[in-house]
Amino acid sequence: MHRTIRAVADVIGDILPFAIGIAISPVPLIAVILMLFSGRARINGPAFLVGSVLGVTAVTVLALWVADAGDVATDSDAATGVAWVKLLLGVFLIVLAFRTWRNRPPPGQDAAMPNWMAAIDGFSPLRAFGSGVLLSSVLNPKNLVLAIGAGAAIAQANLSGSEDTVVVVVVFVALASVSIAGAVLVYLFGGDKAQHLLDGWKVWLGQNNATVMSVLLLVMGVLLAGKGFDAFD
Repeated sequence: MHRTIRAVADVIGDILPFAIGIAISPVPLIAVILMLFSGRARINGPAFLVGSVLGVTAVTVLALWVADAGDVATDSDAATGVAWVKLLLGVFLIVLAFRTWRNRPPPGQDAAMPNWMAAIDGFSPLRAFGSGVLLSSVLNPKNLVLAIGAGAAIAQANLSGSEDTVVVVVVFVALASVSIAGAVLVYLFGGDKAQHLLDGWKVWLGQNNATVMSVLLLVMGVLLAGKGFDAFD
């Protein structure tokens, strides 16, 4: 029992940086804050959160299933293939980091936000939910790469039981969703100070979006590439 708990804790520690990388995603956080300023805030905010959780979960579980089906935990060829995937994904994030840094706006100027954000006030709950799914995974290359990396790492850990795997996935998704969940909870239970606090977050993120993304992409890229290199030792 003690060995099982330790194995689960080790895997969670291994994928923790990936969860933090997903949690610190400026665009989805700005999007949910804008929804929390809209007329349907009490519906759209939670709908976006549910969609975000579902998006991260779907990508992570799919990557886990594919890696597990390939027997990456015991097959050396499959494990080598996963190592190459991690290495290439890490390089992709590093290149994306330098591109984001190069295209950053001048100091003091807000980063350009997608045009669709101007229409957030008119979103239906279904569209808010769909935006959460897409911005957490499909339309967010960083989150997509990190969720795939986490799923592959969980499969390679070869945990003793399916219950342990479920626990690790749930913890990963919860940590990856903590920023979006935090914004929604601040709005729902923060009282009169909630709007001022959320507006402060939005302004800071708008001004520092490119810098945050560049640093985050670089760190996550180096980490993922490093894990790929380590597998060849």
